Amino acid sequence: MVRSPAAGSRRTYRETGVRASGRTYRETGLRASWRTYRMVAGMWIRSTMAYRSSFVLTVVTSFCVTFFDFVVILLMFGQVRGLGGFSFAEVALLYGTAGTSFGIADLTMGSLQRMGKRVRDGSLDTFLMRPAPLLAQVAADKFALRRFGRVAQGLMVLVWGLFLLDVEWTPPKVLLLPVTVVCGAVIFGAVMVLGASTQFWMQDAAEVTNSFTYGGNTLLQYPPTIFAQELVRGVVYVVPLAFVSWLPALYVLGRPAPAGVPEWAAFASPLVAAACCGVAGLAWRAGIRSYRSTGS
Repeated sequence: MVRSPAAGSRRTYRETGVRASGRTYRETGLRASWRTYRMVAGMWIRSTMAYRSSFVLTVVTSFCVTFFDFVVILLMFGQVRGLGGFSFAEVALLYGTAGTSFGIADLTMGSLQRMGKRVRDGSLDTFLMRPAPLLAQVAADKFALRRFGRVAQGLMVLVWGLFLLDVEWTPPKVLLLPVTVVCGAVIFGAVMVLGASTQFWMQDAAEVTNSFTYGGNTLLQYPPTIFAQELVRGVVYVVPLAFVSWLPALYVLGRPAPAGVPEWAAFASPLVAAACCGVAGLAWRAGIRSYRSTGS
């Protein structure tokens, strides 16, 4: 049976998510991105699960390696009663929220750190030739399920900290914690997309991005009171990583916000996450438009 050009065009539009109207385009584009991400990530997950013993060993190894970061805090509190005026349970809350958020972002978007290599060797052209959203393809490529060990470790410390905390729980505080973890993952993911976008121009800038992602995660695991006020202001007003953990956690703990930030800022994480996604999306589009193949 021969298809008409019009039918083929309609099918292509349906699959790639291209529409003339704005609302339909956004909805279809999101569905296309999710479908592409799910298919690519699922392929890599099936490949990983073909060797289940190896998978279990890598997850356990990832869990143990990241847990050593918390071991440092345990050893520290073996010698002191507090750190910057914060108890062990309070530091565990900071560590758990930041670690879980970063773990989710690293699991879902961690492959973006290879963007510079793809631009240098021209392998990005392979992704551009496929009728599917580029960001979803790149983010899901070589999906590493072993990174779930970092998520599990962060969750374990978070639950441990909540069990030890002596806090007067209210409905806003109870609701704020899961929202904080999800929005923190979105903020970290947006920073990863923004960093990947810069690699269209600076192909060797992956470590700069890591300083804001991996470095930011390490920074947020400790109380803001032990850092210089200039650094604290930087992660509030410049790169808003403070909304990942510090500001919401300080509200839960009943402590004042740093750097003169108003108390309501603890609930601003969804707005900050949306703004970060908007900036990252603009940077990604600008990077794609500026891309020139290697010609190889």
